[in-house]
Amino acid sequence: MVTLLTILLIYQKYTSKEKEPFPDIKFIAASSTSTHLLSFDPNSLDETQWQKLGFSEKQTSTILKYKKIVGGYFTSKEQLKKCYAISEEKFNELESFIVLPETAEKSFSKTFKNIKKEISITGKFNPDRYSVDEWMKIGFSEKQSEAILKYKNYLGGSFISKEKFRDCFIISAENYQKLEPYLLLPEKTPDNFKKMAGNTMGKAKIQYHYFDPNQLDKEGWMMFGFSEKQANTIVNYRDRNLKGSFKNLEELEKCFVISSEKFQEMKPYIKLNTVSTKREDIKQEKTDFSKIDLNAVTFKQLIEFGLDERSAGSMIGFRKKLGGFVNKQQILDTYNIDKEIVQKLISMAPLDPSGVPKYTLTEAPEEWLKNHPYFKYSADKIIYYRISNPDDRKIWKFLKLKPEYEERMRWYTK
Repeated sequence: MVTLLTILLIYQKYTSKEKEPFPDIKFIAASSTSTHLLSFDPNSLDETQWQKLGFSEKQTSTILKYKKIVGGYFTSKEQLKKCYAISEEKFNELESFIVLPETAEKSFSKTFKNIKKEISITGKFNPDRYSVDEWMKIGFSEKQSEAILKYKNYLGGSFISKEKFRDCFIISAENYQKLEPYLLLPEKTPDNFKKMAGNTMGKAKIQYHYFDPNQLDKEGWMMFGFSEKQANTIVNYRDRNLKGSFKNLEELEKCFVISSEKFQEMKPYIKLNTVSTKREDIKQEKTDFSKIDLNAVTFKQLIEFGLDERSAGSMIGFRKKLGGFVNKQQILDTYNIDKEIVQKLISMAPLDPSGVPKYTLTEAPEEWLKNHPYFKYSADKIIYYRISNPDDRKIWKFLKLKPEYEERMRWYTK
């Protein structure tokens, strides 16, 4: 009995102890990003790294496609924020860790444009001999190529040395590093360059020969020291304003891109043959406009039909921007034309739209979208929507265009 009572007392004492309170449980929601985020450059992240930041596979794919659309490189936080796959909340979470400027500076944009197109060189070359087309083949834009030639002319018709070539503001440091091993130029600028420049700056030596200005094409005028733009102006002045020929030297002198000094320089070599070049004296067969395709009719033929230069130029210019007419009504919608004469022309001449370029909205080149008169106002939206919705039917729905605008655009889509 004593033993039993002892056991009961011990049990009672043990069970009567106050139990310690159980701590409250707090459930922590999983964060979409790591709590140990470090600074990062979004331009260097691959698919796996974007997913580690909390983005889904689909979102990651959209971000990388958007990166390609903007040129393969994010230039600022502002640009990255516009990406459809990154919500405002998510962007605010990452913003302080993103290694990019807030907005793209103008100088950065210019540099980016210079390196956007890859420079490609096949072998050693003398840059003094390169034309606009040859600089463009290397990878520069048309405007950049023209600026490079202007800089060369400013130096007196030669780049002189690699040092001077490097000073050309159009050529970035990165592009110069690519070009430098292939340049056939002296490393250093001659000590007497300044003295030489004083005598030759802007006056490259030109070898004149006897010529007929009525037979000279654009390249011929450029050989006499005119820029490509000036040469085009002289040819257009002759062919349009003077209907194909200079009748006398005074008409040539009046061309505004030919200075009086330049005219006197060329004058001893000019052999003007007005007899063989006067177009009004040459009997030409009349054009049969019932057989001339409206997508192939020339400026001269439109003048022959009766249009003035303004109307003919407007019609040819609008056709060029469109890539060709697909129906005759478009021609009547052209600005600055004599509609009465054009109406007679389109009632007589056929129209063949088979050669007009057409694309799907998902495959259309960006440049084509942004320059085409019917697409340029919707180009950015089309480029934006097709990143995550590469389906023409969906893109048309998202655009929500007025019926008349959509109808015009569909003329040029497959």
